[in-house]
Amino acid sequence: MARHLITSALPYINGIKHLGNLVGSQLPADLFARYQRGRGNEVMFICATDEHGTPAELAAAKAGQDVASYCAELHEKQAEIAAGFGLSFDHFGRSSSEENKQLTQHFAGVLADKGLIREVSENQMYSNADGRYLPDRYIEGTCPNCGFDSARGDQCDNCTKQLDPVDLINPYSTISGSTDLEMRATKHLYLGQSQMKDQLNDWIDSKSDWPVLTTSIAKKWLNDGDGLQDRGITRDLDWGVPVKRGEQDWEGMEGKVFYVWFDAPIEYIACAQEWVAAGKGSDWERWWRTDKGADDVTYTQFMGKDNVPFHTLSFPSTILGSGEPWKLVDYIKSFNYLNYDGGQFSTSRGRGVFQDQALAILPADYWRWWLLSHAPESSDSEFTWENFQQSVNKDLADVLGNFVSRITKFCRSKFSEAVPEGGTFGEQEQALIADLTSKVRAYEGFMEDKEVRKAAQELRSIWVAGNEYLQAAAPWSTFKTDPEQAAAQVRLGLNLIRLYAVLSAPFIPFTSAKMLEAMGASDDSWPGDVAEALSALPAGHAFTVPDVLFAKISDEQREEWQEKFSGTRD
Repeated sequence: MARHLITSALPYINGIKHLGNLVGSQLPADLFARYQRGRGNEVMFICATDEHGTPAELAAAKAGQDVASYCAELHEKQAEIAAGFGLSFDHFGRSSSEENKQLTQHFAGVLADKGLIREVSENQMYSNADGRYLPDRYIEGTCPNCGFDSARGDQCDNCTKQLDPVDLINPYSTISGSTDLEMRATKHLYLGQSQMKDQLNDWIDSKSDWPVLTTSIAKKWLNDGDGLQDRGITRDLDWGVPVKRGEQDWEGMEGKVFYVWFDAPIEYIACAQEWVAAGKGSDWERWWRTDKGADDVTYTQFMGKDNVPFHTLSFPSTILGSGEPWKLVDYIKSFNYLNYDGGQFSTSRGRGVFQDQALAILPADYWRWWLLSHAPESSDSEFTWENFQQSVNKDLADVLGNFVSRITKFCRSKFSEAVPEGGTFGEQEQALIADLTSKVRAYEGFMEDKEVRKAAQELRSIWVAGNEYLQAAAPWSTFKTDPEQAAAQVRLGLNLIRLYAVLSAPFIPFTSAKMLEAMGASDDSWPGDVAEALSALPAGHAFTVPDVLFAKISDEQREEWQEKFSGTRD
């Protein structure tokens, strides 16, 4: 039995996330976790809300709440929505946890002892109107690299270039909008990433199986311009992990907190500690410490391309630089952006369909299927209502849903609500079994390789094969002349429903559960031998005809939603 540690990028706490956030990290991570569990492997799938930094402070201020209360409330909302989408986390933690606080301070102390943290006196933007230093995300302006007019002080969302606030053209305070900014002296801690460049480069070069998107971004940061730069890891904020050197105070750093991008990835490890504290497990170290058993773990991270630099450079600098036996990531699956109807999704600008809104109008599996089957892997992809309607109607309703409805209703009509006996599998059935065996093995290969869209296409082709068989075999015609052979055809069709439920569970878990329940199937084991799987429900086994699995989206509904979600969240 293989062991898989799976993490998805931590969603920021600042509000409900849009569908682009979902497909860029959490949803494909859940797909992989469900698949590996289905194969009988041991899985630890963890995620958490990212609660520190300026986004939390700004969102709390906008909501008129203190930041701790705001984060607690939004964590519960995000956890509820994650459950609504069927995200099967073993634990959904919080970066504001005591475990993450202590672990972050521990890493800071160890890195300082290794000479990888240095104090830097620097000039930082100060807002006279706000009476405070402005951390990176409290400053926006025009990107000097691509001209994007809403670049943040730490990074441009458009071109992903790492920035400093002083690089921005026409900078302004996001608190007050004031442009009355000046540079003032202050002191911060820097992580010596530049010292780790050769080690990081060798490590990345060893990952020959990583997606081109992941390695190209990492290499760009390593080698472009002046190469990998040291990174500031402290900020002048009230909310965050207080700067300490292990358990000791850090002289000169009083009142400062660690930068969110230093402590947030450490939460991956802390989340496993929270998992134990919550009584869900008993041994987190066997997942995270190579001296405690984690050397046989395969660790996969899922994230959007904007998070790649921090997961290929900054967090590995922390892990490698510590010299301690922590588990390093084995594979980083990165995604491009999902755009919305001619533009971009944006949490801060309220543009697009948000996760709570999506669940309010349609069940989760409708969204899961479309998002995963259109995952932005090789390039950006775009959500349009026309494409969504077409995919739901053709893939889910016409192919899968129609197959289940036709075979169960026919059996009830001509036989009973039990698997019929009689007849034997002939050439048509054997040909289908051979075809499905090949397709299932291909599907497994795509899932193992994290090729999300290809896996979805192969799964659909498996559904189509059943429909084509049913159309060719035509048990409704066979029944008139050879009821026993029709019984064999129907028996195969009913077993296909169970097989489809098992194979489809990673993509559409709620519908899969309905299909298994309708078939009265308690065995949801993965099909090692397809022929055996297609005999799992024996003659006489009772079933029920399920309700319609997927209702078609009408033109009227599509037009209504297109208007309702025209790009601005209320």
